[in-house]
Amino acid sequence: MKKSNITFTVELDESNVPEKITWDADDRGAPGPSETKAISIGLWDQFNQNTLRIDLWAKDMPVDEMKKFYVDCIGGLAQSILSSTGDEYMSGEMNSLCDKLVKHIQQEDKS
Repeated sequence: MKKSNITFTVELDESNVPEKITWDADDRGAPGPSETKAISIGLWDQFNQNTLRIDLWAKDMPVDEMKKFYVDCIGGLAQSILSSTGDEYMSGEMNSLCDKLVKHIQQEDKS
């Protein structure tokens, strides 16, 4: 059985706020870690039947980019639910939410 590691490294300031986040993976195809401004990881806890979440972002990540990041996460989840379960209704509803949120962000950008 093949194994692959994904590693996140978070550098914190004196108040334990992330200053720098890097990630690397065995199969990434590029040498060395790469910097990112945010990560969002969801883990299913089958014992408690709920989701454990890790959401981190660097303190210098702009708010508008953070909003776009979360819209992209929801869009990715919409595709995942369609691929994994075939539930077109759930996927469509999530994509509809993404469309509404994109319009909201665009309106904010105009203001």
